[in-house]
Amino acid sequence: MASGFDDIGTEPAMDGSSLYREEIFTDRKAGTIRVLTPVQPSGSPDLGRKVLYVGEAQLLTTAGALPLSFEIDARSLEDAVAKYGSAAKEAFAQAVQELQELRRQASSSIIVPDRGIGGLGPGGLPGGGRIKLT
Repeated sequence: MASGFDDIGTEPAMDGSSLYREEIFTDRKAGTIRVLTPVQPSGSPDLGRKVLYVGEAQLLTTAGALPLSFEIDARSLEDAVAKYGSAAKEAFAQAVQELQELRRQASSSIIVPDRGIGGLGPGGLPGGGRIKLT
């Protein structure tokens, strides 16, 4: 396993053609909206690319808070604030659906004992003592 940048063989580098300036807005109740303004490598606004609005919220689960991040299709911060609620509901619904699918997959896993040659485990004994999830 790689323990540092020297071990992975490549040097991390930023893409100067896809830089954004980030501003964070919150009402300290429902969540946060991040406004990502495209900029050129010099830091000046890049008018050729669209400003992005990303909402953030938390879904409370029995395992703790699950952070959600979702794009808001908006033309301005005011528009993003107005659309935050519906975008958050959609992100919540999608997260719940994905959690239910993961739960379904986990419950349908079959536990099969490890088998050796001819149904016998190591040393000629049945079983093998290892449990595998398939």
